[in-house]
Amino acid sequence: MAHSDLRLNKGRILSIRDLPTLPSVLDEVVALVEDPTTSTEQIAKIIAYDQVLSAKVLKMVNSPIYGFPGRIGSIHHALVLLGFNVIRGIVISTSVLEIMAQSMTRLWTHSVRCALAAGCIARRAGLKDPDEYSVAGLLHDLGKLVIALQLPDLQAAIDDKVAQDDTYPLLAEKEMLGFGHDRVNAWLAKHWNLPPSLEEGLSHHHKPHLARNYPKFASVVHLADFIVHVLDGGSEGKDLVPYLEPEALDILGLTTQDFGLIIEDFFAKHSLVPSFSL
Repeated sequence: MAHSDLRLNKGRILSIRDLPTLPSVLDEVVALVEDPTTSTEQIAKIIAYDQVLSAKVLKMVNSPIYGFPGRIGSIHHALVLLGFNVIRGIVISTSVLEIMAQSMTRLWTHSVRCALAAGCIARRAGLKDPDEYSVAGLLHDLGKLVIALQLPDLQAAIDDKVAQDDTYPLLAEKEMLGFGHDRVNAWLAKHWNLPPSLEEGLSHHHKPHLARNYPKFASVVHLADFIVHVLDGGSEGKDLVPYLEPEALDILGLTTQDFGLIIEDFFAKHSLVPSFSL
């Protein structure tokens, strides 16, 4: 891959012409959160003012992912239970993943299952605010969606290479584009000013030990991705499962026995996921 081609592909990725912009309400909410005198009621009112967005947020928070099925009736209630960081992640999710739900259903199902698995892992590891890790699991393959939308010609070449060479999609992306969807995740995180913890979770989920500041986020997403790939036999319909980085367990202070219990917990819950859609 020539450097000029890499720069060209990056430019095409970052034009984001086919993805919706993040709702303007999100900027208003972020500004309010930075003011320590702001109440949750004020934040909730701004989100609720956008009726379509608030309906999608409520549908998401009442899904099996967050453990409150059918129990959250208002944005304010959601904020109290889940916190602003989770709600912000859900707003982003409902804004950009709707395209995935409509056109890339296999990837959407994989992403939702990863969100559920990430929550199971974070709880077993005793991490604070486990639902924030679920958001990272939900968005971890956002780069794949963007590549498919922005570079459809090269996406077709990636798919052909995966099929013909029986190789991992990430390796095929790097060969055809000069970068993988994990790098795209990093660009998007900066483009949208996502929290640093979420940025590292998305951009280092294949190599969690390289995450400098938030390795636990990256490790949770890495393990969640591995578990779901094992269950699905590969989200691309192949029997390829990503390599499990053992450092991820060490970073989270988990044993192999813990990991087995996490898998059992997830297997008991995963059947709830396929019926959920935005």
